[in-house]
Amino acid sequence: MYERILVPTDGSDTAEVAVDHALDLAEKYGAEVHALYVVDTDSMSLSLGAEQVDRIRQGQYGEMEEVRTRAEKATATVTDRAEELGLDAVEHVSAGRPHSLIEEYADDNDIDLIVMGSHGRAGIRRTLLGSVTERTLRSTTIPVLVVDARAGT
Repeated sequence: MYERILVPTDGSDTAEVAVDHALDLAEKYGAEVHALYVVDTDSMSLSLGAEQVDRIRQGQYGEMEEVRTRAEKATATVTDRAEELGLDAVEHVSAGRPHSLIEEYADDNDIDLIVMGSHGRAGIRRTLLGSVTERTLRSTTIPVLVVDARAGT
């Protein structure tokens, strides 16, 4: 049923709950796991100049190298856990609008299921920027499993 499962991650506790579910499903179906971290350049543009955001979109992090490090750590955590279970795993980091890049990645890589956590943002940030999970649900035709972050507590 599932050959390739995408789990977008930001390394948060919310994402980790989704990772647990994604790995469980991947193990049951022998699916390949794809870990994707999207640097949200929309939210970064509030504090950075347009030129810096353009460089990040092109993979040139410069003084923002800690962003790349955080992204690589988050995806490596997923792929390391998948490989410990004997699963094939792929990690990818990109920059842009998270929901758009999740949809694009899923389409480009023949993903069968996207597993995401809910409640990644709260308060005013969620109101201003919207929920990545909600936007992904609205923008893709690929099945999305939304895991309530409270399920892991």
